This record gives sequence, C-alpha cells and structure tokens, in this order.
Amino acid sequence: MRTAPLTAQGRQDALGALRRSSEVGQELDVLVVGGGVTGAGIALDAVTRGLSTAIVEGQDWASGTSSRSSKLVHGGLRYLQMLDFHLVREALTERDLLITRLAPHLVKPVSFLYPLENRVWERAYVGAGVALYDTLASVSGSHRAMPMHRHLTRKGMERLFPDLRHDAAIGAVRYWDASVDDARLVETLVRTAVSYGAHAASRTQVVDLQTTTGGAVTGAEVVDLETGDRIDVRARHVINATGVWTEQTESLAGSEGGLRVLASKGIHIVVPRKRIEGNTGLILQTEKSVLFIIPWSRYWVIGTTDTPWEQDLTHPVATSADIDYVIEHANQVLSRPLTREDVIGTWAGLRPLLQPGTKEGTSSAKVSREHTVASPTPGLTVVAGGKLTTYRVMAKDAVDFALGSRATTLPSITQDVPLVGAEGLKVVQRQARAIGARYGWDRPRMDHLLHRYGSLLQELTDLCDERPELAQPLQHAPAYIGAEIVYAASHEGALHLDDVLMHRTRLNYEQADRGVGALDEIADLLAPLLGWDDATRRREIEAYRARAEAEEAAAAQPDDATAEAVRLKAPDLAPLLPLGEDADPGTKPGSPAGRGASGPAGT
Repeated sequence: MRTAPLTAQGRQDALGALRRSSEVGQELDVLVVGGGVTGAGIALDAVTRGLSTAIVEGQDWASGTSSRSSKLVHGGLRYLQMLDFHLVREALTERDLLITRLAPHLVKPVSFLYPLENRVWERAYVGAGVALYDTLASVSGSHRAMPMHRHLTRKGMERLFPDLRHDAAIGAVRYWDASVDDARLVETLVRTAVSYGAHAASRTQVVDLQTTTGGAVTGAEVVDLETGDRIDVRARHVINATGVWTEQTESLAGSEGGLRVLASKGIHIVVPRKRIEGNTGLILQTEKSVLFIIPWSRYWVIGTTDTPWEQDLTHPVATSADIDYVIEHANQVLSRPLTREDVIGTWAGLRPLLQPGTKEGTSSAKVSREHTVASPTPGLTVVAGGKLTTYRVMAKDAVDFALGSRATTLPSITQDVPLVGAEGLKVVQRQARAIGARYGWDRPRMDHLLHRYGSLLQELTDLCDERPELAQPLQHAPAYIGAEIVYAASHEGALHLDDVLMHRTRLNYEQADRGVGALDEIADLLAPLLGWDDATRRREIEAYRARAEAEEAAAAQPDDATAEAVRLKAPDLAPLLPLGEDADPGTKPGSPAGRGASGPAGT
C-alpha cells in the first residue's frame, strides 16, 4: 500500500474530484458525510470494496464526539448486566481485532480494578460477570489478546492502587480492556482510506442534498469553508454519518423520514499523574452510570457524566457543576481527595443517543441494539448510534445497506486491512533503542512516538534528518517534539492552529494553560507549511487564545446555557453555515454569518 499523507494540497485535489463528479462518467459511487470515527470507517470500507469514494467533514477530522470520548476500546462490561451477550461479544471481537491486527500502535491494553464493597455475595456476582466477559473475548478469536481477570485481596488492591481509600473496598477484581487516542484513530482511518484512493476534504460542509423530482438523493451541495466556494457533487449513494447532527442532515433531503437522535453530554477531567498514586485504572458504579479513572502516560482521565444537551451542538462545554460531580464521585474512593485546583484540563462531548423506532416511511435494518441503518429516501443511507469500539461493524453495515444485494458479491474486507502505521510495527519496535540513541530520545519519548505513529515513525525521523532541531522538545510543551508539529501539517491534514492543539496533539486539555504558552513556537513551525503571512499567523494565535480563555471561563459557569454563552464569544476561523439558509457563497471564514451555527459536522 502507498501511504498517502493528508496535506492541504491533497485537500484541494479532493475538492477537484468533487467538482469533476458532476461531469458525465465521473459520478462518485459513495459520498460520506461526517468525518468522525463512523464516517471515516465507512470511507475506508467503501474504498476497499473498489468503490469510488469521497468523505467530507464540516470541521476538522474527529472534531465532534469522536475526539471527546472516554478514549476506551472496550466490550462494555455494563451490558452484561442487561444480558446483551451478542453486543458484548461483538465489541470484544472488535477490541481484540484492533489491538492485534488493525491498529496495535494506537490501541493499548489497560487494566482496571472493580472495587468490591463489604458484601458477602458481591465477589461471586462480579467475579462471575467478569469471567463471562473474559470467556466472550476468548471465543471471539483464535488467541487471547488480553490477560485473564484476577481476584485481589485488600492488600493486593492497595499495592496496585495505593491511593484507594482503605475502607472503600474489601478487595477487587482486576480485568483488562484497552485505551486509544480517539482523534488519532479517526485521522489514521481517513489517511488509510486516502491511501487506497478515497478523496477526503475537511472544513467542507454539506448544505443541501440534491434530489430528483421523485425525491431520490443523487448528490449534495457542499461549501469549502476555507474559501466559501460551492461545489455540486454527484454520487450514487450518500451515506449520512453525522452523529448528533443526523436529523439536521436528513432534513436536507426534504424527506420527513429517517432516524431520531438525541444528544447527551458527557465530560471528563484531567489531573496530573503524580496527583493519584496508582498503577491501574478504576471503574466505579454511580447512581447514573459508571465512572472511570483511566491512567494515561502523564495524567489521569476521569469521567464521565450523562446529562441532556439542548444547546448548540458544535460547542459542548464542561460546567462547574459537571466538574464538581466528577470530583465528588472520584473522591468517594480516593484517600487523598481531589480539588478544583488539581484539574488541569476538561473536555465535553455529545453522545448521539439513538431513539426507538424510525420516522414514518423509512426503510431500516436494526442490526444492533446500539446502532441502526436506515434509508429515509432512495439514494440516502443513515447510520446512527453505536460506540467507538464497534465503528468498523457500523461502517460495514452502512455500506452493505447502501449497496443492497450487490453487497453479497462485494463484501467488506476491513477486518483484514491494517491501518497506516500498523504494518512493520514490530520491526520499528525492535529498532526503537537504536532510533532513540540516534536522536537523543529516552524510552518514555520512544513509547510516546511509537504509540502515536507506529511504523510511520520513519517519516518523522526523515524530518529530523532534514532539520535536526525538530528532534528537540518544544520549549513550552516538552511532551512533543518539533517534528510532530510539522508532521501534523505535512502529513496529517491540519489546516489551523486549533487543529493541532485540539486533535493532532492533546495540548488543549493536558496542560494547565491549554497550550497557550507554546502558541508562538507552534505557529512558527506551521506558518511556512500552510502559507501563513504575519496577519494570518497573528489571527490564528488570537483565535486559539480566545477559545482557550472562553473554555476556561465556561468551566466556571453553573449551567449549560450560561457556559455556552461564554464559549460562543470565541470566534471560529471556519464557522459552520446555518442549515437550510441560502448563505452568501462569498462569505469568508471568520465573518459573522454562520458563526456558532450547527451543521452536519462531526460524529
């Protein structure tokens, strides 16, 4: 496979392919709307079946739900309580496939403790459930990808997690799942699809769906939000994978059919790793859901919440009440209670909750309790629901549904298609010590780079060979080297400073200053690659700084409406256009029209 980079020029080439699709004989087989994990998975599934494929996203890749998850790849232990064995087995199969074959560089094992309270029956009850969890994983593949669970005494539990309150549990069950940088997974899926011939354009919003007089969808009208240019796109199949924007996108076809989706907000907080002494994660039952305390390399991620969201879909924010809720529940088991001063970052995301049934006149196939594929009108396929772990199954089901009977002769093969960075990973891992010695990178740095890039690490070292200074850590964000910032624009499709700090790195929430201290040096690295003049560079810095300040202020507000009002004061460089309105095609990014409006952006 030719590993194609995502570049600004590649985006222009993709827009060119979209323009040509209106010419005779150039019609696309599949146009995917939505650049989250489901849309990216659909693009890869479709193109690897030999279909001409394009994917568009109104914001940056993974800018919606798919960069704001709990960052876990898991089977869903809580679904066993609902006796949904098929769903758990399906998710465990996908988890193990990702960690062994498809993306072993991105998906890593992580263990969790399930603390047991002082109840005679609980150890047997929980132990039986986790044993079943392991059994379902064992029958999903030829060999185990994770260790078996273990029962721990109180002493064994305290050795693994010294900061667990002595009186919080009589012991624990230790089991294994996996973690992933969700935004990197999406970007890697898009890049893999492009490497197989798909056309991908971020910051490109669908504002209308083209239909015949009979109502069949034949394509879409899209707007390049970087320039305001409008493009008519012709496609045999349009697949809507826009998550919480599902119903807005469906409405563009003029049909009243489709799926019903509600948004539910979940937030996470980030605290320094040294603040909690522990070598494994925790899973805790709450009155509403579950709370995870998840170890990452330099910090802990703690969440989540589950509350209705009725504000703008583009900018969910964590409120003061949300943060206090998470801290309160974590402190119920921590021997050294957390305070607001310990929180160095937060994020909020919207879950697309699929509602029962479909709208009248909709053809559908409820292929899972978690996701449904439907067709509100001929030519338009909609997929909604599901979870990050099962994106590949959702993608397969969506393309199968769009193709109909043709899918039997053109089946999905993505179970056998490793993502870029996976091929040759073991070789690079064995070379890691020599690579680290050559560039002065210690073992934690090498682990960080291999986890992010896998076998694509050679492309970073090529940059360091051309410019040795790029091998050095950033002065104000030392977790990252200069080459990673350059690579974000040269190979990973970043167009704005915001893209780099939010999705190519995690600086927005893993540093207390949200990465603001590193803006100048990051902008200096990006400017020549993205063609920024001094005015553009200054505008990019000011826009991100305003975003960071607005998010910080929003986190101090008591409720969603107040927090959102504060967050929306920050300008968007490429705002979404209002759906259903004939916005001026000459409107440029950053102008008042469309600022803060919702649209079919991410999943």
